[in-house]
Amino acid sequence: MTQVIVLNGGSSSGKSGIARCLQAVLPDPWLALGTDTLVEAMPASMQTADGGIGFAPDGEVTVGPEFRTLEAAWIEGIAAMARAGARVIVDEVFLGGPDSQQRWRKALGGLRVLWVGVRCDGAVAAGREVARGDRTIGMAASQADAVHRGVRYDLEVDTAHAESMECARTIAAHVR
Repeated sequence: MTQVIVLNGGSSSGKSGIARCLQAVLPDPWLALGTDTLVEAMPASMQTADGGIGFAPDGEVTVGPEFRTLEAAWIEGIAAMARAGARVIVDEVFLGGPDSQQRWRKALGGLRVLWVGVRCDGAVAAGREVARGDRTIGMAASQADAVHRGVRYDLEVDTAHAESMECARTIAAHVR
């Protein structure tokens, strides 16, 4: 039985919407946890310190060693929840491409994981980013392709061509 679904995609690609729809269509309860939850849980000082996480005016995201330490604990915590019996949907942005995926693979070792690429054309994601009003402009376009380079998936969906519920149903059909 699949224990963890990892959704990887750029900012404003539709991962959170897919996660909510998955919670509605999957027969068992699933927790939805994402990188936004991690960032929101950190003290505000982490967004101003060199060792934390920074959001440049052009949408570039930089992370320092203090962020990486907390992120590693976060990843291990999610893996521990899955090992304890929770089914988890992870809403993630692999800023480091295959290195990011490898950190998750290591932590999730021994668990049944469905790796899902959530693709969205950069222009479409940029339009969503503007409409949301809570993102740094440029983040969606810069991440749209970059987060997928070198990453291996079991399944990919494209939210520029399908609604969140349709993507969720496609993913749910692969959950065993």
